[in-house]
This record gives sequence, C-alpha cells and structure tokens, in this order.
Amino acid sequence: MKNFTHRIALIIAILCVGSVSAFAQQVKGTVKDSAGSPIIGAAVVVEGTTVGTSTDVNGTFAVDARDGQTLVVSFIGYVPQNVVVGGGRTVYDIVLQEDILDVDEVVVVGYGTQKKSVVTAAISSITADDLKAQSNNRIQNVLQGMTSGVTVTAPSGAPDASAQVRVRGVGSINNSEPLYIVDGLAISGGIDYLNPNDIERIEVLKDAASGAVYGARAANGVILVTTKKGQKGRAVVNYDFSYGWQNPWRKPQVLNATEYATIMNEGYINAGQAPIYDNPYEFGEGTDWVSETLNANAPIMKHDLSIMGGSESVNYALSAGYLTHEGIVGGNYDRSNYERLTIRANIGATVFDSSKKRDWLNKLTVQTSVSYARILSTGIEANSEYGSPLGSAITMSPLLDVYATPEQEEEYKTLYPEGYEHIVRDANGRPYTVVDGGVYNEQTNPLAFLSLPGTKYETDKFIANFVGEISLYDGLKFRSSVGVDLAFWGNHGYNKQYFLSSKRYSYNTVASETIYDKDGNATVTEKTNYAESVSQEMNRGLQYQVENVLSYDKTFGKHSIAILLGQSAISSTSQNVGASARGIMYPYDPYKITVNNTLGQQADGDRNGWGSWNSIPYRLASYFGRVSYNYDERYMAEVTFRRDGSSRFGDNNKWGNFPSVSAGWNIKNEAFMDNAEWLSTLKLRASWGINGNDAIGNFVYAVYMNSGNNYVFGSGANGSEVINLGAKPSGLANPDARWEESRQTDIGLDAGFFDNRLTFTFDWYNKKTAGMLLSMPVPGYAGDSAPTGNLGDMVNRGIEFEIGWRDSAGSFNYHISANATYNQNELTYLGDDSTHLYGSNHKIGQLTRGSIGLPFPYFYGYVTDGIFQNMDEVNAHVNADGVLLQPKAAPGDVRFKDLDGNGVIDDGDRTMIGKGMPDWTFGLNLGFEWKGLDFNMLLQGQAGCEIFNVSRRTDLYYVNLNKSILNRWTGEGSTNKYPRFMFDSANENYRVSDLWLEDGSFLRCRNMQIGYTLPVNITKKVAISRLRVFVMAENLFTLTKYTGCDPEVTGGNGFGTEAGIDRGVYPQARIWTVGVNLSL
Repeated sequence: MKNFTHRIALIIAILCVGSVSAFAQQVKGTVKDSAGSPIIGAAVVVEGTTVGTSTDVNGTFAVDARDGQTLVVSFIGYVPQNVVVGGGRTVYDIVLQEDILDVDEVVVVGYGTQKKSVVTAAISSITADDLKAQSNNRIQNVLQGMTSGVTVTAPSGAPDASAQVRVRGVGSINNSEPLYIVDGLAISGGIDYLNPNDIERIEVLKDAASGAVYGARAANGVILVTTKKGQKGRAVVNYDFSYGWQNPWRKPQVLNATEYATIMNEGYINAGQAPIYDNPYEFGEGTDWVSETLNANAPIMKHDLSIMGGSESVNYALSAGYLTHEGIVGGNYDRSNYERLTIRANIGATVFDSSKKRDWLNKLTVQTSVSYARILSTGIEANSEYGSPLGSAITMSPLLDVYATPEQEEEYKTLYPEGYEHIVRDANGRPYTVVDGGVYNEQTNPLAFLSLPGTKYETDKFIANFVGEISLYDGLKFRSSVGVDLAFWGNHGYNKQYFLSSKRYSYNTVASETIYDKDGNATVTEKTNYAESVSQEMNRGLQYQVENVLSYDKTFGKHSIAILLGQSAISSTSQNVGASARGIMYPYDPYKITVNNTLGQQADGDRNGWGSWNSIPYRLASYFGRVSYNYDERYMAEVTFRRDGSSRFGDNNKWGNFPSVSAGWNIKNEAFMDNAEWLSTLKLRASWGINGNDAIGNFVYAVYMNSGNNYVFGSGANGSEVINLGAKPSGLANPDARWEESRQTDIGLDAGFFDNRLTFTFDWYNKKTAGMLLSMPVPGYAGDSAPTGNLGDMVNRGIEFEIGWRDSAGSFNYHISANATYNQNELTYLGDDSTHLYGSNHKIGQLTRGSIGLPFPYFYGYVTDGIFQNMDEVNAHVNADGVLLQPKAAPGDVRFKDLDGNGVIDDGDRTMIGKGMPDWTFGLNLGFEWKGLDFNMLLQGQAGCEIFNVSRRTDLYYVNLNKSILNRWTGEGSTNKYPRFMFDSANENYRVSDLWLEDGSFLRCRNMQIGYTLPVNITKKVAISRLRVFVMAENLFTLTKYTGCDPEVTGGNGFGTEAGIDRGVYPQARIWTVGVNLSL
C-alpha cells in the first residue's frame, strides 16, 4: 500500500510538471529608457510569483512565463510597467518613463529617512542626477547655486582655497560654519577629503526643527552627505576621466607703459613739480606684469574608478580617485598647487533575514564605510595688498623689465654689494630685475618671489564608520554605530638666501665680538647669523563617535507614528610636534634639506622645537528623542528634544537643552481637493526650535595662568627688597559663560502641479542668534584682560523660493529649476555698554565694523558728494557759520558730506556706506537629454552687495594703477566721480569712503556641459555598456559691473569682517574640460 501511494504521488508530480512545461515559455526582451539607453539592473518579475530576473548590461532579460501572466518591470526612478504575456509574442521591447512624481519621494533626515510628503521641516535635497551635471572637483562647490538658503562663495581662485558655506546668513560673529555629517558621522576639519564622485546625495537641514536632533552643533545648519552604496546585481565598473585647461576669466586691468608715464607726469604736475617723462608714448605697451605672473593654460586632471554591485546578502561600492590642480598664479613654480588621492569602500551585509518566518529578532544588517584621503598642497597669499605675487604684479611699473639687462646686473654689484650674490635667478641663470625698495617697500618682482621655495602642506585622513541594525520586533529597530576620524596634517619648508630688494632680503651675515681678559688680551669670536632656515611640523587629531538609536515606526490604519530615542558621545584630542633650525648644510639638494642637516645651535637661538603630547580634549555627551506623527498623510506633527553636555563650558552651564516642534498640513489630501486634478501636492508647514553652537574654543569660562610675572617681596629698606618670578591669572574669569543659541521660526509651502512636473517651494524664516560670546566691558583699573560673556544677539530674516519644471516629450527629456534667497542680517545687541564692534583695516583706515541695528559687517566710511569742479564750488561748501568745510580742497578734489551737521568733516560723518554680504543669492539649473545627447547649464549669482576695491596702495606713490584712473578728473566737467590724480592729497581724497565701493552683483555661468552617449549597439561590441564623452566649461562668462579681478570675494577671513574686501584677490579660473565616462 505504501509503495502504491508513492507511485500515485510520482505520477501526479510528473503530470503537474508536464502541464507546466506545456504552458510555460521563455519570454525575452529589452528594457530601455525614453532616450533609448538600456536600463541595467531593472527587475522583471512574474506577478504573484517569486520568478524573476534583472536586465544585463545591454538591458536584455529572459524569464519563464505562461500566457496570461503579467510581467512587472521596475527600476528606481521610473514608473513601473505591467506587460501581459500572450498573443503568441515571446519578445518584448519595454520603455520605462522617468517617475517625475516619486524620484525624490524619500529624503534623508537626522538619524533616518522620511517620505517627502510628510516632512514638516525646511530641507533641501541635491540628488545624484544634480551632482553628475556639475564640475565635481571640490565638494563645497557642488552646492553653489543648487539650492536656496545656502550661500557658497570661493574666497579666491587658488587651488587650495576651500569655499565658504553659510546656511541662512552669517549666524554668529564667531564660528558660522555648518555641521557636516557624512553617512551619520560628524566630521571635523571640513570635508575637503571627500571625492564628490563618491556622493549619492546631499541634504541641507536649514531650520531649527530639522537640525534640532543635532542640538549643540546645528546652530549654523547641517549638511548631510550620503555616499554611494552598492545595489543588488552584477558588478558595474565605472571609470571617469577629465582634463582641463585653466586661465583667469578676467585679468586685472592696469596701465600700460604709456598710460603709466602719462599718469605719473600728471601726479608730478599736480604736486607742483616738473614731469619726469619727456615722451610717454615712446614706451609703448611696456611689460605686462600681470600676464607674466599668470600661468597660462594651467592643467587640471581627474581620474575616478569605482566598482559597485551586490547580491541578496551583500552589497559593495569600492572607489578610488585622483585629482591634480595647478594654480593659475604660481602653479608653474610649484607655489600654488593641489593634489588629492581618495580611496573608499562601502560594504553592507545582511547577516540574517527571517522576516518571513517571525516578527521578532528577524533581521540584522551591518554597514561598514572606510575611506582614506591624502592631500598635498602649496599656497600663496590669495587676497593681500602686502607683497602677494598678484598684488606685486598689479603695482609693478610697466617700465621695468622682468629680467635685468647685463648693464643693470653690473650696477647691482655697486648698488647691492652684499646682496648681489643672492639675487634670484631663473632656471637658466638669468637674474630677475631687482626693484627699488624705496618705491615699492615690501612689494617685489613677482616672478623672483615665486622662484623662491614655498611651504608644502600635507594631510592624511582616515575615516571609518561601522553601523549595525537589528529588527527587534514589528517596527522596532535598534541601531548602533562607531565612527573614527583620524587625521594627520603638517607642513615642511625652507628659506634660502635671497635678495629681492633693499627692503626684502635674507642672507647670512657674520658678527664679530671682542672679549678682553683681565690682562687686557683680546679674543675675537665670530658668529654666523644664518638666514637659511628649515622647519617641519606634524599634527595628529583623533575624534571618535559612538551612537545608539532605538526607533519605532508603525502605521495603524490611517495613523502613522515614528519614535526615535538615542544617545551620542564624541571625543576629540590632538597632538603636535615641530622643529625649526637655521644654517642649511646642503641648500642645493632638496632631498637633504631637513632640520637634522643644519648648522645652527640651540645655544645661539638657531634651533628650536615645540610640541604637545595631548591638547585640551573635547567631549560632547548627548541624549535625544523625536516623535513624528501623521494622520492619513494629511496632518503631520513632530517634536524633537536634545540635551547636550560639552566640555567647553563650566559647571554652571555645561548642559544645554535644544527643543523643536513642527507641524504640517497636506491640503491636497483633503476630500474637498479631489477634483483639483491639476494640483498634485499642496503642503503647508511650520516649525520652531532652538539649536546651539559650542564651536567657541576651550575654557572660555576660565582663565589660564601666565608665568613670567615679577613679584616684589620686602619693604625695600636696607636692601630687603627681593624680586621673585611668579605667575598670575591671564585675565578675569566668567563661570556663567553659556551656549550660543539659534532660535528659529520657519513657515513653508510646498506645491506641485500637473503630476509634479511643476514644483514650487517657499519658506519664510526668522533666525535669532542669542548670547554670542564677546569680551565683556570692565573698568580699566581691573588691570586684566576682560572675561568672555554672552553679550551679542544677531538676527537673520529672509525668504526662499525654489521652482522647477521637469517633463519629457517622447525621447526628449528636459528640466529647468531656479532658486532665490533674500536674507537680511542685523546685529541687535552688544551688551548694555557697547554699541559697535571694530572690523578690518587698511592703510587708508578702518573699513568695516559692526553696530547695533545694522548688518554685520558693514562698510564704514565717509559719503561723497561728487567732485569740486572749480574754486567757486570749494568756496560754496561751507557750514552754517560760513566756514569752509574742506579748506584744503582744490578743483578736482572729492566733496564729502557733513552728515552730523556739526560744521566739520570729521569721524562723526562716517556711516554705513555699503556691505559685503548680498541681499539676494540665486541659481538657475537647466538641461535636456535626447537620443544620447545631453546638455546641462548652471547659472549662479548674487545681488544687493558692494565690494571695497582697495587693491591700490595709496602709501606707495610711483606704483602702477588700475585703468579706472584714466577716468580721473582732468578739468571742469570731465567727471563728477573720480578725483584728480595726486601722489598725496591734502584733501585726503583717498580716505575711507564710498569712492572705493563698486557694485558686487554678478551672474556667472558656473558650469556648462555638453555630452554624447554612444549607442549601445556600438559599444557592446567591445564589452562597454556605456560610453559618454563630454566637453565642459566652468566660469564661461560673468555678467558684472565690478571692474576688479572677481566679484566673488569673501575676504581673508571668509564671511567675517573681511566680507567683500578685495585687496587684490586671486582670480577665478575659466576652465575648458574634455572627458569621458565609461561603464563596463
């Protein structure tokens, strides 16, 4: 009976298999996008079964299916398509359309993700598609013009210059840098180590509600960076290469030899002296020092290699990148260069997945990210009027030659007998012209200066992050992570003997000293004062982060709730060691130039060392929670709370609390909106919260002890006075110093129309920074440095717009988006006894300051009222008593306004004359794809700001000048803006005034790119799944009224008191690039 049963079962199984075989068939086909390109890795699944496959590199698939069954074809970012098998067809060509509605459905938030439709905070996203259409050499640059509320400005065009990033204005007079989080790990020291090609997406958390979960570090906004991870499917190898040529988009416009001689003659005549050049026209064009200094067609090259793929249980993304960037000023002398090597590995694994078997302890995943970056750079002064290469090139007389003639070289032997031997020469031994130190002071021949050795900087950065997540129960997960940020950075360099001018030289000298013994015998000793020196320094910084997060996410009917509870701990320490010495043994062998190979002795002060085995450690302990609720995706609310304890504050204020609340209403999901088919999304949201800022240095609540102070003991009678060496506090302490806080309110509106083809976002915000740390006013008799206290308040108010359109017409896909931000900054409080802060200075005086009720910083100076055309106008410029307001003025001089009405032009007439921070920043991004051809362009700009163009040195009389001097006053009616040219003006025409200001608005084509992807039927013959070639232009054009080098200038200290001050800035480069993107 048992055998009979087995036989019956076997017969039934054979019949079943036979029936299936009778009806099953192999269905083949291709999956492509609307442009005709194959989609690699698209899922093709028989609906209702586990039977399925994925497309290969050619977009082809093969799967078994019966007539009447449905194939579900899907891929991320595209609308899924159902295909019914039947009608005798076994081959299908399937075209997927881009999913305009859902392509950005999920956004990254602090410690997780959220559906975009239920987000109640102000968050901007930049996706991989946005990133790939840009130049991606530096990570900060990819944010330029891409989103509202974020101001990104390059301080200069130097390769080593990191862009300055500000979220919703200058948040503090102290540190206003945003917090950078990369794959959940807080990064110290900036994110230059990142290769932009490794980035999947970027989120900018702009309001307090989105950043509150990061508490003490989120006052200036948070930038979340998510790197690329592998996906299920075959391994995909990508290689990208680009090579570019750089030249300044605009050169400084200075006088040629004829113009220079003419202006100099005029200066002598206006000073009551005879002209010194008989025929200025005989000099012609003369030497173009700016062109001689610039590095024409400076190269920039980039390689990127990545391998990504995965299986059901493991995914991986491996990448390596190399960038070399030669500067357009000094790059050809190895004085302004940048190199970066990056290696990254992202590996994820599903340890077990039993979600189909049980609902508790059913899944464990781990993700490991390890990266290494090595950065080598050299740099020069990029925005200075004091002897920088470009600053010197701007001021050099065009009558001088780059190289000295044989006759001049002979003269140098007489003029500079000690310095002649050390005159700087080029590689062929030709001597550079030595400039007159009496005329140029510290300014020198820029090419001679660049020929000197410079300091080289290097950084090695290791980042490792391990994350494990386990599903505890239905919707309940526990996530634990450990991250390490280890960085080594240092520099090394040397100074050799040189002679650039009588004011700028360095060479060895010998000093003799005669010592007589008791018998009157003289002993002569000689000591060499070494000019040659070498220095080396190395620093190490270690930061680690441990976080544990418990989350619960569950939907009950129309109710959805998400709860987050977490703990975070950060520790940071650093070490440094350095040494310097004089007297290089082998000055002509760079490989032997080290501190060890020197002649100097410590006893003579020619050898020095320093270091610290452990700097002041930084600790941050945090506890945080977040509760999010939404009803039917119509009504949303979220509450966040974080408590931080920082080692940077004393016991009185060590802990800070940072709450936030936000709410949203999806109006479109209401029943009364059902008939509004043209409206896809309409959401109103509002938020309020407090964030903190502890990036204010260590021990601001305490003071240090300073040694080297003399203490006197005894009355002094009968020689009883004794002086002892002691120590005293360095100042007055303030144990009540507390956190800087940012309190922000945001109201926003998100809208989408026509299936979200048209999207619109609006935000209004009011961001108040309270308790900025400043020196507290104390009476002079206190006799010590003032303590630090929370005395300053600042407000940033503004509006943000983002609008975009994305659609397709057949195989033509296109998009256009624009964003704009209007921000008003105001300093509102500086303590009870202060009304202003001092800012930056120049030879002509104080340029910027901060005052209550005005933006920080602002330009502070006199207001001009045209040019005196004749003596009658000078004599008519009088006060109420008929006294001349400017008694030293003459025709052609500047007329200044007596704003305070006191009858005298004095400091009381100085006022706000402009500001360097723009009112408006904006961007425009557009592009299309059509049959393998693609085009993208990014425009970016600013408006509502001024630039203080002080590249001219008014204390140096006989230097070259900007061509704008040709517009000077030369007689009555010639101009009412620019004064006559004077070496030294009795009227002080060149005092700090709006005469120096220019409109800083600009519109710049940041990036334009045209590419073509070769047809797959051609590339697959050589085993290439995708091959794209492209041409790209950066800074192709700039529309601006500014006459200086570049309107994009933040000054020497970023957006601090130097904002908008142009002292001779290193110009931005226009870059033409060709490249290739290849996938296997």
